[in-house]
Amino acid sequence: MKYAIIESGGKQYKAIEGSTIEVDRLHLDVGKKIDLNDVLLVSDGKKVTVGTPKVSGAKVKAKVVDQFRAPKIIVFKYHPRKRYRLKRGHRQYYTRLEIEAIQTKAPAKKKAEAEVKGDKPKAKPKTKAAKPAAKKPAAKKTAAKKTTKKSPAKKTAPKK
Repeated sequence: MKYAIIESGGKQYKAIEGSTIEVDRLHLDVGKKIDLNDVLLVSDGKKVTVGTPKVSGAKVKAKVVDQFRAPKIIVFKYHPRKRYRLKRGHRQYYTRLEIEAIQTKAPAKKKAEAEVKGDKPKAKPKTKAAKPAAKKPAAKKTAAKKTTKKSPAKKTAPKK
């Protein structure tokens, strides 16, 4: 079973090919296709690839199926003996995505296609290696040590 862990809206979701997930609202029209590039983990059934923090070159192709709102929840605040009651309702917006494909790496260009488009690989310019600068020996610093003699402690006469 091929699946990926993706990040959307600061939350993580398990995306399985052919299934649907509900993420926080994405401002897209129904039927529009989207590429999710924030892939944290990819598993193809045998091999698991974990990103640090994201898997490079991996993306999840999805299609927007629905824009909907969750059922209403009631937020009720109450302070006893203070005559404070506050009742509010809230409905969260969600987007339902259908996972179409999970790609682990970007498709490689064929050499023939690259030549047709005029994309030839550029060779690195040859430069002569500069000789490292000779280091000058550091001048030795001689610090004069100051010796301080402590004055002898005054002796007090013993008590009789």
